[in-house]
Amino acid sequence: MSKLSVAAGVAAIALLAGMSSSAQANQELLLLQQNPAYWVMQGGNYYHHRYSQLAQINRDNAKNLEVAWTFSTGVLRGHEGGPLVIGDVMYVHTPFPNIVYALDLNEPGRVIWKYEPKQDPNVIPVMCCDTVNRGVAYAEGKIFLHQADTTLVALDAKTGKVLWQAKNGDPTKGETGTSAPLVYKDKVYVGISGGEFGVRCHLSAYDINSGKLVWRGYSMGPDNEVLIDPAKTTELGKPVGKDSSLKTWEGDQWKLGGGCTWGWISADPELNLIYYGSGNPGTWNPVQRPGDNKWSMTIWARDADTGMAKWVYQMTPHDEWDYDGINEMVLFDAEVNGKPRKLLFHVDRNGFNYTLDRVTGELLLAEKSHPWVNWATHVDKATGRPQVDPRYSTHHNGEDVNTTNICPAALGTKDQQPVAYSPKTGLMYVPYNTVCMDYEPFRVSYTAGQPYVGATLSMYPAPGGDTLGAIGAWDPIKGGHKWLNIERFSVWSGVLATAGDIVAYGTLEGYFKVLDADTGRELYRFRTPSGIIGNVMTYLHGGKQYMAVYSGIGGWAGIGLAAGLTEDTAGLGAVGAYKALSNYTQLGGQLTVFTLGD
Repeated sequence: MSKLSVAAGVAAIALLAGMSSSAQANQELLLLQQNPAYWVMQGGNYYHHRYSQLAQINRDNAKNLEVAWTFSTGVLRGHEGGPLVIGDVMYVHTPFPNIVYALDLNEPGRVIWKYEPKQDPNVIPVMCCDTVNRGVAYAEGKIFLHQADTTLVALDAKTGKVLWQAKNGDPTKGETGTSAPLVYKDKVYVGISGGEFGVRCHLSAYDINSGKLVWRGYSMGPDNEVLIDPAKTTELGKPVGKDSSLKTWEGDQWKLGGGCTWGWISADPELNLIYYGSGNPGTWNPVQRPGDNKWSMTIWARDADTGMAKWVYQMTPHDEWDYDGINEMVLFDAEVNGKPRKLLFHVDRNGFNYTLDRVTGELLLAEKSHPWVNWATHVDKATGRPQVDPRYSTHHNGEDVNTTNICPAALGTKDQQPVAYSPKTGLMYVPYNTVCMDYEPFRVSYTAGQPYVGATLSMYPAPGGDTLGAIGAWDPIKGGHKWLNIERFSVWSGVLATAGDIVAYGTLEGYFKVLDADTGRELYRFRTPSGIIGNVMTYLHGGKQYMAVYSGIGGWAGIGLAAGLTEDTAGLGAVGAYKALSNYTQLGGQLTVFTLGD
């Protein structure tokens, strides 16, 4: 691979982007995502595979990895997401204040430009679980950032100049920005955070050239605002019918409905659909919101152009446990019973791993990720509803009842940390939390901009040991793990799989690890300066393969360290479970890049 200058690399990108038509924008990213030298979107490709065709680093030589270079971000909070690489430029982002750096790969670590927005620090107290940001997006010579204060900004990829800004929410009401945008065709899609503040959440599509709002689909409310056609939008093959959301809420409680959209977004260019999940309903006290609370806790398939919902599937009706449904949707094709199917895989916070037909929304598999998942006995395939074990329900008429030993905890068997899918092995590589909880709801009143939680939680290890995490290779067609490795703490890092028959991820103590994709055998580890909650990525430069990851402890699991919290029930229950983290790591903010030794 020839070594272009930075200017030539950016010029090549601009040439490929063309003259800003939607077709050209679509074609650009379709082409770029197929080039394994680059990493052009947070999920690796539109299908969110987090898989690379690069095989220079493989199971035979991964033991020879070494640190190539590092870069300090200058920010000491949780570093989620990962960098992008286009041409000879790497784009690095940080938690609040949401700095973006463009780094020269020809002179590793040299800053080409830096963007540091001026935001009101009052947004920090209304960010639920640390001041994280899950990454930037790229298209047509632009870098797109969703700032903590909900400003969606388009930057010139060559200079860092602000091209346009759009306001996606109102932090004074508890709305914040933590998610990574996705660009498809001529639109940039972005969600919103704030479920713990009674926000009614939405997914929004903006024009990539002007920043104009094109459409917005709410998670609950009237059909015209949710962008549902009662006769055409289906759940498990049946039309949802008129007022499908409103009928499942008492009174106006839907206006405080939550259903936030701070997770990952996937796209299928052939079907012209985008996929994402909505989160927990507002408040965490289920007594205050009787009904199924649709369409919180839902997998969405929307028309990319209009936003109209083609199908929906609610995984946890009337959520009683904060099993926020925002985790990524992995799109893949495989044979099921001898027939090729277009599929969607989703590891939900509720402890079930789902496989659906992504064209129709048909439920094909819903299986517990671990045998200790106990809040529901199983998911009824005909109705799609989990069968709740009443012993672990938190909906008590008297409220203020502490339900104990619920598995999983509100953190879920997996939170936002994304899986990787290998088309080579057909397996999903899943980073897990192995945590259970006690959950005590209490009555809470709504005040705009103030917490609207209504529950006290305590968390601790799941049955079977004193560890809090694992990583496993899951079969999305048959169900079950091919292998499962235990980790001391939750694996809060996004996984990477490659054609070199390896998977890579980070640990909360700060280890970067590489495993054999077939067996789970550890091939390499390196201790970075801080705990890893970032997502591993890979790229090719100067003919050499590199792997990179952020370290910087924080996020929900690391909120105690990140925010200086000490009470066991603080951090929505996470602080007590992860107290021991301070014995293994401390705050940091660094990018570490690895390659094979000479």
